[in-house]
Amino acid sequence: MKVFCGRANPTTGSVEWLEEDEHYDYHQEIARSSYADMLHDKDRNIKYYQGIRAAVSRVKNRGQKAIVLDIGTGTGLLSMMAVTAGADFCYAIEVFKPMADAAVKIVKKNGFSDKIKVINKHSTEVTVGPDGDMPCRANILVTELFDTELIGEGALPSYEHAHRHLVQENCEAVPHRATVYAQLVESRRMWSWNKLFPVRVQTSLGEQVIIPPSELERCPGAPSVYDIQLNQVSPTDFTVLSDVLPMFSVDFSKQVSSSAAFYSRQFEPLASGQAQVVLSWWDIEMDPEGKIKCTMAPFWAHSDPKGLQWRDHWMQCVYFLPQEEPIVQGTTHCLVAHHDDYCVWYSLQKTSPEENGRVHQLRPVCDCQAHLLWNRPRFGEINDQDRTDQYAQALRTVLTPDSVCLCVSDGSLLSMLAYFLGAEQIFKANHLENKINIIEKRPELLTTADLEGKKVSLLLGEPFFTTSLLPWHNLYFWYVRTAVDQHLKPGAVVMPQAASLHAMVVEFRDLWRIRSPCGDCEGFDVHIMDDMIKSALDFRESKEAEPHPLWEYPCRSLSEPQRLLTFDFRQPVPQQPVCAEGSMELRRPGRSHGIVLWMEYHLTPDSTVSTGLLEPVDDKGNCCWNPHCKQAVYFLSPTLDPRVPLLGSPRAVTYTVEFHPNTGDITMEFKLTDIPD
Repeated sequence: MKVFCGRANPTTGSVEWLEEDEHYDYHQEIARSSYADMLHDKDRNIKYYQGIRAAVSRVKNRGQKAIVLDIGTGTGLLSMMAVTAGADFCYAIEVFKPMADAAVKIVKKNGFSDKIKVINKHSTEVTVGPDGDMPCRANILVTELFDTELIGEGALPSYEHAHRHLVQENCEAVPHRATVYAQLVESRRMWSWNKLFPVRVQTSLGEQVIIPPSELERCPGAPSVYDIQLNQVSPTDFTVLSDVLPMFSVDFSKQVSSSAAFYSRQFEPLASGQAQVVLSWWDIEMDPEGKIKCTMAPFWAHSDPKGLQWRDHWMQCVYFLPQEEPIVQGTTHCLVAHHDDYCVWYSLQKTSPEENGRVHQLRPVCDCQAHLLWNRPRFGEINDQDRTDQYAQALRTVLTPDSVCLCVSDGSLLSMLAYFLGAEQIFKANHLENKINIIEKRPELLTTADLEGKKVSLLLGEPFFTTSLLPWHNLYFWYVRTAVDQHLKPGAVVMPQAASLHAMVVEFRDLWRIRSPCGDCEGFDVHIMDDMIKSALDFRESKEAEPHPLWEYPCRSLSEPQRLLTFDFRQPVPQQPVCAEGSMELRRPGRSHGIVLWMEYHLTPDSTVSTGLLEPVDDKGNCCWNPHCKQAVYFLSPTLDPRVPLLGSPRAVTYTVEFHPNTGDITMEFKLTDIPD
């Protein structure tokens, strides 16, 4: 059966109705899931297996049958571990139907159907009793309900319900306990992801400063955690102000509460500075003694930095204090962790909240709107003074005293830069007294009256649009340029004047794991899951690129960067497709995991802004990526399974790339091959 799905096209700006398979959402969910990453997380799997064996053994030693409740079973892996460890029976709960169906097949494939019952329900809907899903309560609770923030996937409410309705009092739990850690730091780089800094512009009248509005300065910021691969942040990018502080623990073997709570830890600063950012992570102990531990600690806080397990399904957290606060070495402060049923946030106080009776339980919420418009990388991009200087320099070459500018980008400061550099009149959604006019219209609805009867002599864009996911989605600027063509003065300047799509073959250090088949996981056959993911990817995603911030995911270049397509913004969007075919020669040995794609915007003939590579690749193939942008990755499936040797030695990647003007889509196909004759 086919269904019609409405979507806003990020490139053209139009709303489209597409005919999709009725299971399209399922395919998308599975294709973009972290199941492969979890199955490749050997440290996680081994620790869970050890913890389950120990829990089953403790129950058996008490002369009891081992009845296991596995909430969020996924592939059924933990349930199969439990049965192998000697559990008498397992109830495996999985709410996502395609996943539950896969778990049934995997359990059967491994010969455990008589000991494992897969229940396709949310755990809060599971019933216990003679006619229920479970005849009796379980005495071992096994779960993997955690995200990078620990509680963001609803772990607390799920545990709370399970203890009240599904498991025995004082049951065994795997994991047994979780502990959340925090470390206070000062970091201009990370603080730039949360606050707008003054923007400095060199003009003919000297330096001008764009000051952030007071509402933005006072705003506590976005309430959500920023989860990143903290191991990729250089230690030179932050100053440690506190020791690693254990903030709170949750004992999963006892009744858990999802009610709002706070926990304070007193500390003496290790150095004086500006308290701005809290770095946080957690560990889980699989046994009551804490001998079997799985930790998310970054390398500087890890007991075995060289043995660090890479994983993408659990990373580390960056939290921003509502305001930066000066702290002085030798004084005493309290770091307070707050949480509700799904979120964690932090505050800094001079005395313990228990002592002064002041506890800010309410979650901080953005009231300046900027944190709703700009995500964290966008804040960093706007705060990048070098980037601002590059745009200012390009503007100086195209502005004239009588320039009439139309600025098109979401939440951009270009209009203010142009004003300070001498444009006569600016039209842009920003407030600068009466010098910048706000036009709240779609570009195709723009009228001469909106422009006060004037023709535009300079069309500006970064371009940046909040709806863009992939690098080329910002080609929306080209469609805007086409829509306002009638309002442009003859010989009007467009900046950027053009854009180009670039690509490079790479070998990832770790990112390949998220698309790599697992086959066998701790002795259990999970090929069915591999096939399910492959089928979902083949539905569409295998033919598409996906966005990743590659500064967090190191890779080596195996080919030279290559320009694939060029888009001339000085002309309207063409009627015919723009196509390119060719090959990229592999110049370095390695496994060709995928193709990285990015856009470069040519502001003027002498100035280019890259959303991808910022520097030439070095002799070893190491890459320096733009940290403010996500690049696109097209995975080459034949190279993603390290167990399968490649046939021959491919020496090139051939490509076919096509831009479709009617939809704004870019379709692509890349193949490993020998260098064509």
